[in-house]
Amino acid sequence: MAKAKKSIFFCQNCGHEESKWLGQCPMCKEWNTFVEEKMTLSKTVEAAKSRGELEVVTLSSVSTTEDERIKTGIGELDRVLGGGIVPGSLVLVGGDPGIGKSTLLLQVCQRLAENKKKVLYISGEESLKQIKLRANRMGDFSENLYLLCETNLDLIRTVIEREKPETVIIDSIQTMYNEAVGSAPGSVSQVRESTNILMQLAKGMNISIFIVGHVTKEGTVAGPRVLEHMVDTVLYFEGDRHASYRILRGVKNRFGSTNEIGVFEMQRSGLAEVENPSEFMLNGKPEHASGSVVACAMEGTRPMLMEIQALVCKTNFGMPRRTAAGFDYNRVNLLMAVLEKRIGLPLSGYDAYVNIAGGIKMNEPAADLGIVMAIASSYKNQPIAEDTIVFGEVGLSGEVRAVTMPEQRIAEAKKLGFKTCLLPEVCLKSVGKVEGIELIGIKSVVQAMKLI
Repeated sequence: MAKAKKSIFFCQNCGHEESKWLGQCPMCKEWNTFVEEKMTLSKTVEAAKSRGELEVVTLSSVSTTEDERIKTGIGELDRVLGGGIVPGSLVLVGGDPGIGKSTLLLQVCQRLAENKKKVLYISGEESLKQIKLRANRMGDFSENLYLLCETNLDLIRTVIEREKPETVIIDSIQTMYNEAVGSAPGSVSQVRESTNILMQLAKGMNISIFIVGHVTKEGTVAGPRVLEHMVDTVLYFEGDRHASYRILRGVKNRFGSTNEIGVFEMQRSGLAEVENPSEFMLNGKPEHASGSVVACAMEGTRPMLMEIQALVCKTNFGMPRRTAAGFDYNRVNLLMAVLEKRIGLPLSGYDAYVNIAGGIKMNEPAADLGIVMAIASSYKNQPIAEDTIVFGEVGLSGEVRAVTMPEQRIAEAKKLGFKTCLLPEVCLKSVGKVEGIELIGIKSVVQAMKLI
């Protein structure tokens, strides 16, 4: 049967396809996102029958082996991946321009090549000399690292099948193109088909492939949403490119938890691991300053100590101003309403500014009690003791509710030298008595205000 060409319309936001152009996507409800793509359709059922691809098997007949994870040599990255790289996995790494995606993956290549692993770094954005200049800052590289500057996926597939590397880096997926798809690189069809080819290579040859993906202004990976569904793991690099620290967060992981984060610091020689992020975030904390409270939140199994700062001052206009940096703006307004209703603080006539020092973002409810005490401390102009740490969720009735893993939070606070811990009263039973740190159970925000 002769091949027939047909036009199909794809949504650039979610990847939904239609036979005709629509003004609004029926899936993601976005307007004017459909683009036309020329698709080549062919009859493949007979070919699949001849290769025996339509045979079904029982689950018990499938043999499995416990694949040992490959350690990258970067502990923070291994933590986010779930213990290391799974052979045959497809990993998508996204982040803002200049955040350090290519630098991190080049460091992964450096560590893997030192461990006698054959690594192929494929770049569609940089020349060989540009990669070499970036690598010179990181130190010496093993002979097991191979470079290729190419964007044609047919040629890339040929090189991978010939060289048979154990790990492949694709930088970036938006520059790759497949000649069978008649659209420009970076379009919906090209990104989807390119990822499909790389997925077949990863699963068929048991090769670990890392893909660098550009992000949109909203912070999501550019291209169709189906791209994130096709890969095994999605990692996002977060942080201000002008700040020194970076946070690697797992959004999707078929082989591990998505709650873990990795913390890095950008240095001249590349990204350095931050083994104790709590100490790093609290560095430079002011002494005897009102509105400053140390709180604790959990990122996966890792407790993170952070300094919550609040500034409350009388407004000069009829409408008070509210600003929240690092927290959910609506959550801060909710907690201020609790303080005004349950405690009687007249915050309706005051401007309020809440911030997490260091620029980190945190949305765990366990930081509620820290926000409440920071705002009250600034309003009363009464500093909170330097060796005090707080955590707990605050309800609309002013009650302080339980949080998960209080033992780990207390252990982290004790390790950093804190002497007093304010925590929900219901957590005291599970924690018990801890030597070296005083535990004070808080039942409501009324009780917490008496300690300021």
